[in-house]
Amino acid sequence: MAVITLCSASGSPGVTTTAVGLAMCWPRPVLVVEADPSGSNGLLAGIFRGAREYDGGLLELASSPLAVSDALRDVVRPIETTGVSFVVGTQTHSQAAALSGLWAPLAEALADLERSGQDVIVDAGRLGLVGSPEPLLSWADLTLLVTRTTLPALAGARTWAEDLRSPSSSTWRESGLLLVGDGPYTKREVGRALTLPVVATVAEDAVAAAVYHRGAPPPRRFESGPYARSLHAATQAITSTVTRLREQRTADLTGDATL
Repeated sequence: MAVITLCSASGSPGVTTTAVGLAMCWPRPVLVVEADPSGSNGLLAGIFRGAREYDGGLLELASSPLAVSDALRDVVRPIETTGVSFVVGTQTHSQAAALSGLWAPLAEALADLERSGQDVIVDAGRLGLVGSPEPLLSWADLTLLVTRTTLPALAGARTWAEDLRSPSSSTWRESGLLLVGDGPYTKREVGRALTLPVVATVAEDAVAAAVYHRGAPPPRRFESGPYARSLHAATQAITSTVTRLREQRTADLTGDATL
């Protein structure tokens, strides 16, 4: 495994909530990077409920005199009693433009973390915003477009899916869909409409999702409920997809080398 990036096309399908939820179910140590250019404070104001103060993040990483790979450890913070750590993003949308020179070296540094046995989940927020972390989208091992399955959500996602198929676009290395909710359209219908593979589906459960969205107390039987089960299933689907894609790339390179 390595770097997984989540993003959205329109609306609020729950990218940050899903990123945190996946991290909490991840089978290996994992780093969550808040690269949403909107400055939404999805982590500090969300799962930490504002009780954790800002004490460094991507802005400090960008301004550090050290190489990004060396400075990264200074801005990583743990989520106690878990195998999850995080890097806080911008605090306002106006700060995002200052990070334009950070994304490419950060993408390389994040890829190197795998050598230490750590995976990365990037919350890239909504596509098309000023300061969008394009290298984190295009260089990730797998970039997932998070969308609900309603008609307005799919209409918004379709234009980005079309861009990915355009020969003139800067496409992502590997792309797919992560669906939030089970209807009204099926996975097969969504995949056919957007011509992207549906990698995973997360149940839509506002009460359970609030645990990761705003630090709400877990409801009864949270760990065994449909939302948590769907997150575990999604992590398995994502990890197996990355493994398969890597094996395919290796096979392709080996085939090319023998020609």
